[in-house]
Amino acid sequence: MKPYKIFLFIAIIISVLATVCVFFPKDGVKIGETEFHFPSLDDVLLSQSQSEMKIKEIDSVELKHLNDLKDTLQQYRVAVTEQPGHFYLPNDDVAFFDRFFARAEQARANHEVLRILHYGDSQIEMDRISNNIRRFFQKTFGGGGPGMVPVIQTIPSFAVSQYASGNLTLYSSYGDGARTNGNYGLMAKCYKLSGGATFGANASRHRDTDARVKRFSNVTLLYNDRTGNFSATLKDQKSGYKETQAPGLQGVHTCHWLMDTATTALQISMQGSADIYGIMLDDGYGVAVDNIPLRGSSGNQFTLINDTLLSSCYRQANVGMIIMQFGGNSVPVIYNDKSLNNYCMGIERQIKRIRSSCPGATILFIGPSDMSTRRGGKLDTYPMLPQLIDSLRTIALRNHAAYWDIYEVMGGQGAMVAWAQNGLAGPDYVHFTPAGAKKVGQTLANSFATMYEFYRTRKNMPKQQFDTLWSISAK
Repeated sequence: MKPYKIFLFIAIIISVLATVCVFFPKDGVKIGETEFHFPSLDDVLLSQSQSEMKIKEIDSVELKHLNDLKDTLQQYRVAVTEQPGHFYLPNDDVAFFDRFFARAEQARANHEVLRILHYGDSQIEMDRISNNIRRFFQKTFGGGGPGMVPVIQTIPSFAVSQYASGNLTLYSSYGDGARTNGNYGLMAKCYKLSGGATFGANASRHRDTDARVKRFSNVTLLYNDRTGNFSATLKDQKSGYKETQAPGLQGVHTCHWLMDTATTALQISMQGSADIYGIMLDDGYGVAVDNIPLRGSSGNQFTLINDTLLSSCYRQANVGMIIMQFGGNSVPVIYNDKSLNNYCMGIERQIKRIRSSCPGATILFIGPSDMSTRRGGKLDTYPMLPQLIDSLRTIALRNHAAYWDIYEVMGGQGAMVAWAQNGLAGPDYVHFTPAGAKKVGQTLANSFATMYEFYRTRKNMPKQQFDTLWSISAK
């Protein structure tokens, strides 16, 4: 076909579609039980420019300690209560994270590793988002290593390269794997060892992985010995260091190796009959951030885990903070108030279970991001999503958990389209790209940094003085 005929054909098609856009009823046309919708001309022409305006600048807040303490606190009030990415706090308690910060400050001096468990769905797979907050906490409080991993990692991670072989059977409360009667452990799954198996870990070679993550010297294996015959041998593949531990005790215990020199490659050989709940690959003392993605989960796994077992695992792991990032997998099936309430009631049960199993931990709930579906012929936010976010925030706060709002950080209604157009989200209009996840993770890290600086400022003030000036700063 000649070029001018192709051009003429395309022009005719565009003209016909434009005409339909202009004259098609805004409320659609119903034929039988089926409704037909077509975007208006304004929707087609303005959607691009409108969505581009949704991208917000969410850089870190620059706080200056001014000569006037009242003005300094005024800056903090804006940063912790109004700035995009601020935490919603139970009872507006600005001291909510203080206990965790105090413990983190003492971790190195106390020769302990204080853990942050970051649970989530596929949005956090491959160590996305977790790596940003890990970088902040380890830079600030010390510590290193990629954190806790399962014996077999089915999803590649930027944080560490690992492998395993031997007589291991997966039991999981979600996705693949056999089901069991609550015996899943703190990663919502476990690997049953029957005989012998080998686990190996090598430092990540990914260029964006922080240098602190690429060293292991403080290694802990969390397990449940069924018969008292479990043993484990750690070998440093670099130096030849080798040590075997065989506690000979039934129940939930740990094997712990503290090496004089950090390594970048190790192997653990296991023998016996035991359930392996996780292997903690840390370096030195300080804070560890564990990335625990539960693909396909809506966050309802925790009540499926035996509560006594979960409590024991949290205690053995020295957990100081638990982050729950869920909701996205349920958005497409929440279509009325009943389904929304059912899901939110389930999440409330999960927060309560975690609270009772780990009463000393600070809990942060992160709700779903913006997600787009086609409505009226154009991409827009799922109808029930804003209401779901409001409900999850309410539930978190009334159960003494903080809330962090990705939807708000992104820009709110319709923001996902803009993120996708700017390379920050994928073509499914649900998942972030690595660049988008990094932007979200860095914003979350900045939010923690702001709260920590605020904590340090308040720590040096008499409480009565702070209360007085904080009250004045609200006026």
